[in-house]
Amino acid sequence: MKIVVAIKQVPSRDSQLKINSSGKWIEDTDLSWEVNEPDAYALESGLQLREKSSGEVVVICVGPSGASQTIREALAKGADRAIHIEADDLGDRDTLGVARILADAAKTESPDLILTGLQSDDLGLGQTGVVLAELLGVPHATIIMQVEVTGSALKVKRELEDGWFQHVEMPLPALLTIQSGGNKLRYATLMGIKKAKTKETKTLQAAANSTAPAIALERVYLPQKQKKTEMLTGTPAEVAAKLVEKLKFEVRVI
Repeated sequence: MKIVVAIKQVPSRDSQLKINSSGKWIEDTDLSWEVNEPDAYALESGLQLREKSSGEVVVICVGPSGASQTIREALAKGADRAIHIEADDLGDRDTLGVARILADAAKTESPDLILTGLQSDDLGLGQTGVVLAELLGVPHATIIMQVEVTGSALKVKRELEDGWFQHVEMPLPALLTIQSGGNKLRYATLMGIKKAKTKETKTLQAAANSTAPAIALERVYLPQKQKKTEMLTGTPAEVAAKLVEKLKFEVRVI
């Protein structure tokens, strides 16, 4: 069984973020980087499936040359090989643009299953996996907690709202977006780190971005702190009713 896992490099969670001079993104020159957490769970799901049914796990990463560190981490954890598609202009590509790059790479692999994280820690759009499935013309399911392969099909457990879950059967090939927390993440062992140095990593250049993005990020800014005082007038009963209404519909604490 061939499993492709799409991973993304994102700033470490403990990084001190600053807005860059353009005001459209963060200053990334001195940041530390790591594997996007939902993608790490997607990788773990892929590794567990391979251990049960054999085959191989191939990671695909679209990002700058520095993303090689993230790719090596995935290889050290157990991925068999990697494809690094270098693109220094990710900020100028929207979800569709990135998904097209991933789709072109995935088509050459003809995988049985494609796994992505539910969303990225930096943008949090939660769209790349779904758009990728549409471009490849394969069935997909989102917010996956558990995956079971049954012959030429899948049984998956989806997380819904308010503690509800949904169990779905679907054919292969397919694409799943994995929710964080469904598995316990493994650490890279010393032996895994050594083996990662000898595993194949194919480096490709992303095709030039020839189409304007459908959406564009215009401004990044810190939350604005505001202080506001409002005097409520009327009888005690009227003031109490107004207060309850504001707490319920504006502040939303009751």
